[in-house]
Amino acid sequence: MHKAATVESLMERMPPVRGRLRAHADLSKVTWFQVGGPADVLFKPEDEADLAEFLKNLPHDIPVHVIGVGSNLLVRDGGVRGVVIRLGRHFAKMNNEDGILTVGAGSFDGHVARFAADAGLEGAEFLSGIPGCIGGGLRMNAGAYGADISDIFLSAVAYDRAGERHELGPEDMGFSYRHTTVPKDWIFTEASFQLSQGDREDILNRMADISRNREESQPVRSRTGGSTFANPPGKKAWQLIDSVGGRGLKKGLAMISDKHCNFLINTGGARAADLEALGEEMRRRVFARHDTLLRWEIVRLGDAANCTEGKRP
Repeated sequence: MHKAATVESLMERMPPVRGRLRAHADLSKVTWFQVGGPADVLFKPEDEADLAEFLKNLPHDIPVHVIGVGSNLLVRDGGVRGVVIRLGRHFAKMNNEDGILTVGAGSFDGHVARFAADAGLEGAEFLSGIPGCIGGGLRMNAGAYGADISDIFLSAVAYDRAGERHELGPEDMGFSYRHTTVPKDWIFTEASFQLSQGDREDILNRMADISRNREESQPVRSRTGGSTFANPPGKKAWQLIDSVGGRGLKKGLAMISDKHCNFLINTGGARAADLEALGEEMRRRVFARHDTLLRWEIVRLGDAANCTEGKRP
């Protein structure tokens, strides 16, 4: 069956929503790499109830994926089968009540850090150095500059594939380095963090230091997906990549940053396949020389350009 006809038939199976459904949605416009093919269907729910009803009534043979701001995401050139859910502004609300910061999963990490700082709350400064949103941070226990999500985590709300609501505490998350054990098909919608009172100017100064450090050491103004690989125990991914000749290495219009070796860059017009191939080449070289297998931190989503229609990622 022709792809257009397949997507149209998929749209006919979508349940009623109050949010927005769009077919053939170009995901390259919403990812920081600016590469990749379209989603069969993109859904932006109006609110939690809209999301829950959609999941409950969506036929279970249709794959579901969720994305945030697209910062730590590589969408493959063949696009994404099924439904991609993107949490919009209705999931970016923030509230402070006696040092407990409750934020929507669609909130940008940097905005949460600034909101906390303006309230004179310390503990969330590290979020200003993470280019992503809270939902993705919860999923991978994101961290930087000596702290991570688990250090301030109090609770979270997530919905499973059947649309059931779950309230999670620290013991439910299974936190470890850049990882949680929450089922992969659960969608976070909200998190609460326990912060402590501090001096606003001191907090802002620490955030300014983080910003300067990022500017000096990372290609923050490039089309990149942030940190490519998680650091292996006791080692630095960038040092391992540098040791095997990765710095500045190119494939097509994709390259490994010559400023920070753990960053892939789209120099302009790159294919997702070239970016992924560079990453895999680094994994191969590092394993061959150091007997260490680098673990992807960037989420890779979708099908390669030559995949057959309907094949799942």
